[in-house]
Formats: sequence, C-alpha cells, structure tokens
Amino acid sequence: MGADGGSIPKRCELVKNKKADEKFDKNVKLALKWRICQLTQERLRKPIVSCRYGRLYNKDSVLEGILSKSLSKTPNTKHIKSMKDIKELKLTDNKEYIDNVDKGDTFKDHNKTPFICPVTFLPMNGIHVFYVNWRCGCVFSEKALKEVKTDVCYGCSKELYHDDLVMLNPDEETLKLYKKKVEDEKLTKKENKRKRNIDKISSDTSISKESLDESTQK
Repeated sequence: MGADGGSIPKRCELVKNKKADEKFDKNVKLALKWRICQLTQERLRKPIVSCRYGRLYNKDSVLEGILSKSLSKTPNTKHIKSMKDIKELKLTDNKEYIDNVDKGDTFKDHNKTPFICPVTFLPMNGIHVFYVNWRCGCVFSEKALKEVKTDVCYGCSKELYHDDLVMLNPDEETLKLYKKKVEDEKLTKKENKRKRNIDKISSDTSISKESLDESTQK
C-alpha cells in the first residue's frame, strides 16, 4: 500500500507503461509526418506532391517556392529546382475518416487517416510502407505489392516498373539510396550533355573543314 492508501505499482508495470507510452509517442510522430507539409509545416491538403526523396508537400506551397526561388533556403526542399522534381499524388480517400484534431493540434486517433491504400485499404499513418509510382502519381501500399502480383499499376492500370517506385517518407537508409540515385542521374545527364556538345563541335569542325577544302579546290 502507498502512503495515501493506494497500491504501489511494481517496477515491471512501470517499465511496461513507459514502453507503451514511448511506442504511442513514436506512432504519433510517424502519423504527423504524413499529415504535415515538409516545406511549411502546415497540414497537408490536396493537391499533395512528393519529391524524388519521398517527402510530402502541399503543391501550392512548392509552386510558390519555385516562383520565389526560395526552396534552396530550406533543407527539405533545396533539391527541388522545378516542377520536374515533384509528382502530384493520386491518393485514395478514406471515406470513414472524420477530421478529429483537438485545440492542441494533437491527433486523437493517429490510426484514422485521410488516405488509404486502394488495394489493401491500409491507412497511410506512418506504420505501413507506401509507394508512389513516379510515372503516374498513383499511391499504394507495400503490402499490395507483395500480395497482389501484377505488371500494371494498381491505380491506373498502366504498365508498372518497380524502378519507378518511390517510397513515401522513407527510412534513413532508403533516403540515402534515393539521394545517391538522384545525384547519379544528374551526373549522367551532365556527362551526356558534354558528349553532345563535343559531338556538335566535331560535326561543325568537320563541316567547316569540308567547306574550306571545297573553297581551296576552286
């Protein structure tokens, strides 16, 4: 018994409660990541876009940033240079979702989300892995990919290529891979452009030489 007549909680109960609280806090933080614009920290609202790193933004905020050339000032958006670097998401609405944010802006039930997987109906709450098909913008869960094998997109039925899939809000290791992939693509484009310029110069030089030879012969 405690000094006030109540029972004294056992150590194992305290540890169990602490772990439960930590798990709840982690899940809430994950859920918030799926509802907050990575640029403005405002609540996400359609139209929503993703970058090649899988981060989520309000489309109008990114457009304003591109026009004002202010995206480079924010760590989460400095890699976005133009509209080619983002993809508008085709999201499946959760018809059972009711906006239930309290005055403290804390989500009372983080499992109830505005959007779900069109195949498995899993909520986009940060617990389940979701992907965007970069070709079309359709969004679906990893579980759908594993359980429903197909060569067409789950949203629009167009051809599906796994190399085009970008994980939304990826873990750190996946994020590193995406950053390397984007950087490699930039280097490849730069090298291809350099080769085209060299070929053009070589071609122009060849034409000039031929013209000079013809002129000399005359």
